[in-house]
Amino acid sequence: MKNQWVRILFWAILFVAGFFIGTSWTGRSAESPETAEASLEGTAESTEVETNEEPPTRRLNDEEKATIALFEDAAPSVVFITTSNVRVDFFSRKATEIPRGTGSGFVWDQQGHIVTNFHVLQGADRATVTLANGDVYEASLVGVAPDKDLAVLKIDIEPSLLRPLPAGRSYDLRVGQSVYAIGNPFGLDQTLTTGIISALGREIESVSGLPIREAIQTDAAINPGNSGGPLLDSNGDLIGVNTAIYSPSGAYAGIGFSIPVDVVSWVVPELIQHGRIMRPTLGVELAPTQTAARLGLRGALIMQILEGSAADQAGLQPTYRDANGAIRMGDLIIGIDQIGIESTNDLILALERYRPGDQITVTVARNNQTIELPLTLDQAR
Repeated sequence: MKNQWVRILFWAILFVAGFFIGTSWTGRSAESPETAEASLEGTAESTEVETNEEPPTRRLNDEEKATIALFEDAAPSVVFITTSNVRVDFFSRKATEIPRGTGSGFVWDQQGHIVTNFHVLQGADRATVTLANGDVYEASLVGVAPDKDLAVLKIDIEPSLLRPLPAGRSYDLRVGQSVYAIGNPFGLDQTLTTGIISALGREIESVSGLPIREAIQTDAAINPGNSGGPLLDSNGDLIGVNTAIYSPSGAYAGIGFSIPVDVVSWVVPELIQHGRIMRPTLGVELAPTQTAARLGLRGALIMQILEGSAADQAGLQPTYRDANGAIRMGDLIIGIDQIGIESTNDLILALERYRPGDQITVTVARNNQTIELPLTLDQAR
């Protein structure tokens, strides 16, 4: 009997314990939504505190900061130029536009003028200009100067959207100073390369065959597509227009050339106003440089003189055949004012310093004598 009461007591204790355990579990499961939400918010806040910590600031030295600032300030002024040709099918008369090439350029003023290289546009029927923000504009040709490998386009755009590059100067550049080139090599727009001025006073050949003198040589990477883009100094001022590279493979080999800004600064306004360089002229036809060289002559040999021209009025003499058929050499121009002339190219480049109407003194060699003649320059037609 006693064992029976012990078993009953044991089971009663188990029943009561189970009851209290079940009640406790149900209470925890039935926790109020507000309590659960607060719990979740607490967890989220804890996570947010951990994940919203500011990343460490990237450490840049002063030189890097200056380069970044220069690029960010100048890049909106640099454009991407795409050219194409239009072909018309002979039978269907259907016009097809064929991509021709790409190049670079930069904003000259807020009237929408864009400066680039002549060879970027040479032979193209159409050109478009893509700004740094990706907007594309149809461009019209304003003027070209093949002898200087420069050209000017124009786009119709709100002036406030344009950021012209400030023009610096190139006459006092120094070998070794830092330079920065921005362009679109191989179509990769808004590309920055850096380097130094490697040499000054270089001579490169233009598309027309005339030399471009005082060119800037740089080791800043210049590749196909960089043509027409700006070369900047450390102030972000324009000091040259990238135009050519020296490379056996056609790609960057450490030597690039830029047209100095002192040339650009007088050529571009001429192109904007007249569409071409308004050259002064003597009114003469000159012998090719090779012909004078074969004759052992150092200077610009006059072959013909236009009637009524400045040269005619000044009394210059042309080359001619006498009554016996012998060739009589005309005047050999050896100087303009204080500028020595050793070839036809020298004379052409010397005249770029003057404007139509300017009075100059022409020094010629005639019959083993040196003669100085005053002359008023004509306007080239």
